[in-house]
This record gives sequence, C-alpha cells and structure tokens, in this order.
Amino acid sequence: MLVTSVTGHLMELEFDDRFRRWHSCDPADLFHAPVRKSVPQDKQDIKRTLEEEARKCQWLVLWLDCDREGENIAYEVIDICAGANSRLNIWRARFSALIDREIHEAVQHLDRPNKLFADAVDARQEIDLRIGASFTRFQTMLLKDAFVLDDTGDDRNIILSYGPCQFPTLGFIVERFWEIQAHEPEEFWTINCSHTSDEGTASFGWIRGHLFDYSSAVVIYEMCVEEPMATVQNVRNQEKLKYPPYPLSTIELQKRASRYFRMSSEHTMKVAEELYQAGFISYPRTETDNFSPNIDLHSIVHEQVAHPNWGIYAQRLLDPEARLWRNPSNGGHDDKAHPPIHPTKFSAGETNWTDNHKKLYELVVRHFLACCSQPAVGAETTVEINIAGEQFNASGRVVLAKNYLDVYRFDSWGGTLLPTYIIGQQFVPTTLTLDSGVTRPPPLLAEADLLSCMDKAGIGTDATMHDHIKKLLDRCYATKDANTRFSPTNLGEALVMGYDEMGYELWKPYLRSMMEADMKSVSIGTKSKSEVLENCLQQMKACFLDARANKVKLFDAMGTFFARSSRPVNETQNVETVRPCAACNESEMFLKQRPTGEFMVGCRGFPQCRNAVWLPRSLSEAAVTDQVCPTCAPGPVYKIQFKFRRRDIPPNFDVDHLGCIGGCDDILKELMEISRFGSHSQTATPARNQNQTASGVRQGSSRQDLHTSFRPAGQFTNGQTPVVNPQGFRSTHTQSSGNASDGKTMWRTLRLGSVAGVGGAGAVAAGNHLNLHLQGGEAAPKGEAGGAGDGMLMA
Repeated sequence: MLVTSVTGHLMELEFDDRFRRWHSCDPADLFHAPVRKSVPQDKQDIKRTLEEEARKCQWLVLWLDCDREGENIAYEVIDICAGANSRLNIWRARFSALIDREIHEAVQHLDRPNKLFADAVDARQEIDLRIGASFTRFQTMLLKDAFVLDDTGDDRNIILSYGPCQFPTLGFIVERFWEIQAHEPEEFWTINCSHTSDEGTASFGWIRGHLFDYSSAVVIYEMCVEEPMATVQNVRNQEKLKYPPYPLSTIELQKRASRYFRMSSEHTMKVAEELYQAGFISYPRTETDNFSPNIDLHSIVHEQVAHPNWGIYAQRLLDPEARLWRNPSNGGHDDKAHPPIHPTKFSAGETNWTDNHKKLYELVVRHFLACCSQPAVGAETTVEINIAGEQFNASGRVVLAKNYLDVYRFDSWGGTLLPTYIIGQQFVPTTLTLDSGVTRPPPLLAEADLLSCMDKAGIGTDATMHDHIKKLLDRCYATKDANTRFSPTNLGEALVMGYDEMGYELWKPYLRSMMEADMKSVSIGTKSKSEVLENCLQQMKACFLDARANKVKLFDAMGTFFARSSRPVNETQNVETVRPCAACNESEMFLKQRPTGEFMVGCRGFPQCRNAVWLPRSLSEAAVTDQVCPTCAPGPVYKIQFKFRRRDIPPNFDVDHLGCIGGCDDILKELMEISRFGSHSQTATPARNQNQTASGVRQGSSRQDLHTSFRPAGQFTNGQTPVVNPQGFRSTHTQSSGNASDGKTMWRTLRLGSVAGVGGAGAVAAGNHLNLHLQGGEAAPKGEAGGAGDGMLMA
C-alpha cells in the first residue's frame, strides 16, 4: 500500500490567458469568457508524484475531508491519477475523525466518490470567479484612480474587490451602522415601585413599560400617589427548565468562541483545524447539530473521566444512580457528512498548545458533556399587584438543580429571591417613583451577531463564513474593535451607498441566498450544474450591466467621503471600453482624454500594441454609451456621445453627435477630416524613410485615423502587391468655391487609375482606391528594397 497526500486544492479555476489581464476585455465579457481548471506551477511536484504512484497501483482510495470541498479535491486527484492510469479502481473513505475506530470503520465500508458534491463546488467556484472578477475590475478601474482613498496617498495598488458573499456580509455591517446613525433618542417615562419587608426587597415593574407622553405619565403617577395602597392580585409558582445547548456545529463554535474568548472566527477555525489534525477533536467543519444513534456517546464521555477539571462531572454523568444523563437534543440540521464537533482524544493540555488551543479544546469538551446532561431546574415566582388601577409585577427565581450548569461554566442562570406574598395581601410601597429614560440605538454588530446574520440569510457556508469576514478587514471595508464589534470604513460605506442608490440591492443577501440554495440543489441532484450556472450568471450579468449604466451613483457616493485625486488627468480620467483591439487581438480599445484636452481611443496593451485612433481637436466632451453598433466588427463596438465646439465645425453640423469609430459613421468621418485639415494648409511631401515623420507625429506609433488601417511602406502581402483597402478614401483637401453652398468643406477623393511605387517591382491593378490618408509631411508608401529612389505616388 502506498500513501501520499495533497495540500488542499490541486487545481485552480482561471480565465483563458487572453482574458486574465485586467485591461484585456470588457469586464462584462467575463460572464461568458472561457475558463479552465489546471494545476498551478507550485503544485506541479504534487501532480508528478500522484502520476508516478498511480502508474504502479490498481486501486485508488481517497481519504479527503468528507464535505463538498473535500469531494471536489478528490475529483481533482482522480483527474490526475486516471490520466496516468485509466484502469484504476477508485473508492472513497468516509470518516469524521482521525481516530482508530473511525479509520477502521471507513476501510470496512468504502464508498464511491460523490460527483454531485464536486459539481456543486465547481458551480460555486465558477460563479464566484465570474461575478467577482467582473465587478472587481469594474469598480477598481472606475474608482481607485479617481479618488484619494487613504491619508498616505499610497493607494495605487488598492483592489476594490467585490465578492457575492463578501458584499452582503459588508451590507449587514453597514445596515446596522446606518440604523445607529439614523436613531434619534426619544425621552420616555416609567413608574417604578419597590417594597421592603423582613424577608427582603421586591422591585415591581410597570406593566405598561413606559410612555412617551410626559403629561399622561404624570397623570397616572399622581393617581398612584393619591391611592398608594397595593393589592396582591396573583401569585404564580412554576418550575422552569434551562436546557443545555444543542450539539456543536461550526457556526456555533465560531459564535461561542467569539462571545466567550473574543477569538475571531478566522483564528477559531485555524486552531480547530490544528486540534483536528492532531486527533483531539472531530472534523470542525460541519452543519450537523444532532448525534446519530450509532455513535457511542458513553465511550466519548468515559475518555474524559481522568481530567482534573471536569473528570468528576464525567464520572457523575456515567453513574446511573445520579440520573444526570440525557441524550442530546436534536438541533434539526444534518449535512449527512459529519457528526457535531466533539472530543476524540483525552488531553490535560499538550506542551505545544497555546492558551487558545486550551480554551477551544475546553469549550468542545464542556459543550459535549453539557449536551449529554439534564437541564437545570429552577422555581420561578411571579407576583402581580394593583395600585390605583395600574398593574405592576415582580419575578424571582431559585435554582433547584444546576445539572449541566455544573460543567458548562459559560452559561449562568441566576435570579433573586422574592419575599412571600399571598393573594389579597395589601401593603404600601416603600418607594413609588416616576423615572425618565431615553431610547438607545442597537449596538454595532459583534462577530457572533454577524455570523448569525450570515447563517440566517444563507451567506457562505460553515467552512467559508470566516473567510468572508476576514476579507472585509483585509480590503479595508470594515474594522473590528476590541469588543469584536464591526464598523464600516468610509470606503465600505461608500460602495454600499453607491449600489444602494442604484436601487439594485447587490449588497443585500437575497441573491446570494438563492445561489447557495442552488448549490445545495446541485449537491443532492435536484438541479444540474449547467442549469444553475446558466440561470445565475444570466441574472448577475443583468445586475452588472445595470450597475455599469448607473455608475454615476458610485461616483457620487465616493465623492461624499473622498476627495478627487490630484493626479494628472491622463491617469485619473475614467477610461471606458469602446471595442476589442483588432491589431493585437488581445486587449481592448478605450476612450481617454489626454492632458492637452484631446480625446483618443487607444489600446490597453500599450506600449506592446500602439494601435490608436485620434479624435478631432474640435471635441469638447466624449463619453462611451451602452449602445452597440450593429454593423462594425470585431465587436462589440460601443457608440460614443460626442460634443463638438460650435466654432470649430461647419454650421450645418450638430454639436451633439452619437457616433461610431468603427468606420460606418460618414458624419463622423467628415467631422474628423474637417477638424484635422479644415484650418491648416498642408502639403504632402515625400518621406526620406519610413520612420521620418512630420512635426507633431509620434515616430513608431500605429497611429490610426477613423477609416484607415494601412500597412507601413515596403510591407506587402506578397512580393509585388501592396495592401489596398477596397473602400473609398479621402485624401488631401481643396476648398471648392462652386460647391460651398451646403456649408461643408468639400474633399477631393483620389481615385487612382494605376499606382506604382517608383523603384518597386510591380503595379497595382487599375481601379483600386489606395487606403492611405496623406497628412502634410507624413510618409508615403515606398517601393520594395532595391528601388533607386524614395517612394512616391504616381497617378
């Protein structure tokens, strides 16, 4: 038998290379961009080991954690091993603790891997990747350079991440914060009464609670003062039970560790994992809070008899005469994979344990002993009195049998002993006062409260909730004080406010709750992985497009908390995707305004790709819209809303124009040429070489006019013929006085009957239009190597 191991997930889900760079595509494309699952470089050694061992074996027995995540890792191992040896007989071991009896039981009852569990994780991973990447790129590129996000100004590397679990979790924190901020204290009045006798003092509370109207409270109080005699109307004595907690699930472990020890959920899970790996507790990631009848609970209790602190209680629990034993209650949750968290090995404290290891082990043991115990028993007395028609009551409690409270020191159940009263008894109150108070807002959410909110709303799983909370702190969306209470940062509040102003509640838990329910449906086979992916991604893409269309709300919300950045305009200007780049086929073209005020559409791949379209200098404003040109390709090509300066364009053109830079917009072509040439007298001159350009034109750039895409001089598709665009093209301009009545500058199109590059080796077929826009002093095509002179056009 050969035994080896893996370290968590072997594979990572990633976008194809062309979509992995932030500026490689429109973030909306990530909802349907190709993804692949592969072994990263740092896991290649593990992969090779698995392949080598698989070739030698006939059986593969998988001993991964028995939850959905573990099942997904198991299938990653299967993919690698089966690739090396397709004849493997594959089995799955089911266990919940690393102890002898569990291991022997698992070996004797091997099972087949559960593909449905693995599919559920695959679906979640893909959904989270697509949603997270698209929204994160969108809001980071939109906002981080536009605002000063921290006091140091060193915010260039900040990632404004969005996660489908992370944001609803932030929403709980912000919502409670807003509730506190919106609270307006309101004064109220209440009547309090006490009576002291030889047996002690009883404090009576007003049945009405309190009144907000001072005059009404005074009137009732004066009635009581005028007739202060109190009459006992009712005395109730009843037995009360305080039940022990349900068996321990992961969420309860995190909540109680936070409440009792102020341990973060993330650190709690780290310590619990270490205790599990060392064999002291069962698997710490479980939703189950009831024990199977097959588990020998008495044996688990018996292992704790020797402990110096709770060993005596464990002995009492096993003693039938003590009548302390009670089978644990059923909490109603069962993940069908793991039992509740319980101790699996005795320890009085290991030498390498920290205080937190000791505390968490103690919590697990005491909780287990408590849930196997009888409830605490108390006698509760309630006395009701009447004063001038107003009702008051007082309650007292005496604990008759502590039972589970003897071992579960984290719970308390006290009370006060009331003096003896009988029905009909009358007395004059010792004190009778009218007291005032003010309403108070709820407190900030503690970590235990936040976990409860997430659990109730179905945000995350027992194994991931602590990660979502940690991510909020890491991203500076929230802070946690010494009392483990959360407050949103300005950044976290601004993001939630922006999405809230859109009216699309992306920060609410409803969408994620539905996703988690769908994942569960996949794991039990009622829905397919493909069905869940299609429905969920379609819904979230609609949310994304809606958010992008309303991005001004995000800007407004950020502006409430942060100053605009003082960086140069070309760095802070919001860049908006216009179309995919047809030159490099890897990045996207975006609209940007340069420091000089000029607008351009350039490739994000710069400087590797220098493809650019320079827009008219007559432009005063430009903004990309959500309208897609139905004609131009490769697409999508988004239309741009242009605003021109009236003085720089002919009177018959509108200053506002919704145009397309893809080549189909004739009006924009005219305006571009008018803007470029209408106010200058330029003469085309031959260039001495390919890199020699006119003043003001960058050397080596792939500068592109609206409808040009020519190949530099000397580059031909074969040995003789230069590349020619079959579309008509306007070149150098003249002013036509005879045709000026329409107010437009007229342009002469050079229709070249035959064109040849002097010194070149061939001619262009007659009737083609040369795809070249001549600017004064800009290079004309030169002949192939071997020509005697500089290249120039002949017609």
